[in-house]
Amino acid sequence: MHRRDFLAGVLAAPVLSTWSWAKDLPDDVRITRIVGFEVISQRNKVAGKNSRLDVHGDRATDRLVRIFTNMGVEGVGDCRMSREDAQKLLGRNPFNFYHAAQTQFTGPIGPTTMPLWDLAGKVLEKPVYELLGGAGSQRVPVYDGSIYFADLLPQYESRWRDRLREEIDLGQGFGHRAFKVKIGRGAKWMPRVDGDRRDIEVLKTIREHAGEELLLGVDANNGYDLEGAKRAFEHLGPLDIAFAEEMFPEVVEHCLGFKQFVTDRGWKTLVADGETQGEIDVFKPFIAAKAIDVYQADMTRFGYEGILYEAALARPQGLMVAPHNWGRYVGYFMQLHIGRAIPNFYRAEHDPLTNHVLIADGYAIEQGEAIVPDTPGCGLTLREEAFSRNAKILYDIRS
Repeated sequence: MHRRDFLAGVLAAPVLSTWSWAKDLPDDVRITRIVGFEVISQRNKVAGKNSRLDVHGDRATDRLVRIFTNMGVEGVGDCRMSREDAQKLLGRNPFNFYHAAQTQFTGPIGPTTMPLWDLAGKVLEKPVYELLGGAGSQRVPVYDGSIYFADLLPQYESRWRDRLREEIDLGQGFGHRAFKVKIGRGAKWMPRVDGDRRDIEVLKTIREHAGEELLLGVDANNGYDLEGAKRAFEHLGPLDIAFAEEMFPEVVEHCLGFKQFVTDRGWKTLVADGETQGEIDVFKPFIAAKAIDVYQADMTRFGYEGILYEAALARPQGLMVAPHNWGRYVGYFMQLHIGRAIPNFYRAEHDPLTNHVLIADGYAIEQGEAIVPDTPGCGLTLREEAFSRNAKILYDIRS
């Protein structure tokens, strides 16, 4: 999507309205320094294959930006702004890029505007979710998205059922009561019949171990076609699957066919999809037809503005959003602020990562719900010593 088309869509979104706090933004702030950097986070285990990609490993990289101001306040967050675009911000008032009527930042920073939202929250001493609307639930439902193909890792092949049980216990120990389980082994890694059978065995093993109270979703990463998804769900459906994500490449008629199949059997499984799309407006025919229940545009690709736009499109039809977030430490916290901001948020996706450069005080997961602190901005701060030792600096420019 061209930038102008994206912004035109945001302008049209009915839920994005003027917020009274905008009038309190100071006009004497100036950007004095911008640092682009990368940090690596550590996962609490090795994430295996999914239906399309090889082993995902135990680390992930976030690309971030620090924006310093003459007020001694800085904003930090997910951002892919280039050095050239960063140069255009030096000496400028960052809040001149804010448009209150549409609740959005624009300009050289691109769609990943988290550092500016963080800066605005710190200046106004408000959490970002309040600036975004504050219309969501006080605690944000969350799921553990880390149950990959552990059974195909060599170290667990002989005891894969036990390993799945261990991973569920690990997630529950972290506070999770909902899990997304990868399926689709027959798309690439196993013969079709054997892979489909293993998918079913995996879900049955987890359900038997964890009990009926645990919320389970599945994610095939488009590892089935429509008929294959129906065959699999003849066995998976009775296991009380809460949502089915990317069962096959999204086509309106196919999604509707799968929804009808599920409804006819009395199951309550929601259809979720959309993480691979590069344009929010692609969802419009799906929303009009109610072909997908939960829309999953990528959190760090579209930023706050993009997900707000997606939610605004979905809400009149009674549909929900659950931003995709895998392989991003900071993206998880972005989701939580969206979840506190809007009423049609489904669940946040948690990739169990630890980062020693960024401090996330006040965030926690209890009984499957995330606690989001009322700290100004996004609630993330930097350990300067760890930053100097571990951050990979991409550029450091000053006015």
